[in-house]
Amino acid sequence: MKGADLIVASFEQAAELCDDLTPFVYTRLFAAHPEMEALFIRDTDGSVRGEMLARVIEAILDFIDQRAYASYLIQCEVVTHEGYGTPPEVFRTFFSVVAASIQALIGSDWTAEIDAAWTRLLAELDFYVTHPDQAATAALV
Repeated sequence: MKGADLIVASFEQAAELCDDLTPFVYTRLFAAHPEMEALFIRDTDGSVRGEMLARVIEAILDFIDQRAYASYLIQCEVVTHEGYGTPPEVFRTFFSVVAASIQALIGSDWTAEIDAAWTRLLAELDFYVTHPDQAATAALV
């Protein structure tokens, strides 16, 4: 299986094991960065968290396939989230929090191949998080 197929398969396995990945991801995020929970004070039903996670998953799926928009979206969201009070250092951890949540859910089905695919993906995503200037990265894409 290619890396992209392994990423998709890991999402599918997680979906078979739980109805909603959102609580797993945000519990892990808030454990690592408790200061971020206060930013969600008005999200009393979790719908904002769910929407944000859905957009992250859509961006990941685009990034591993056509890359029609994901890199630009990531760069824009780094800047936007900084305005909300999310430091870029914390924003950059979100993708790894998603991966760690999936890994915890699928347990022993998380193989070395899946781990390698996610490791490669996280490194590639991290480039766009740490380089939010689209003018500077446009020539590299």
